[in-house]
Amino acid sequence: MREVTLDATGPIRLDEDDIDDGKGDIAVCRCGLSDEFPFCDGSHRRTEGEEAGVRYTYVDGERRVVEEIRLADGDVIGGPDETEVEDARTAETE
Repeated sequence: MREVTLDATGPIRLDEDDIDDGKGDIAVCRCGLSDEFPFCDGSHRRTEGEEAGVRYTYVDGERRVVEEIRLADGDVIGGPDETEVEDARTAETE
């Protein structure tokens, strides 16, 4: 699992002007790693070998496992408390 944070405030509109004359197509990045975002530059290849259910971050091209995420309200996701946090959230909504 990969967390992707974007700070865009509106949609990206693509049209025929976005076609790459060399490549002949438009490839939109869906991994969030492209240096040419919103266009794909092949950076998704770095995600090969990621394990299902593991969160990763990519810093300076290096893959790192995210052990836990601490939320502003004090909850922890991914650490030893994750099951308890999810159980508490489920109980609150029931």
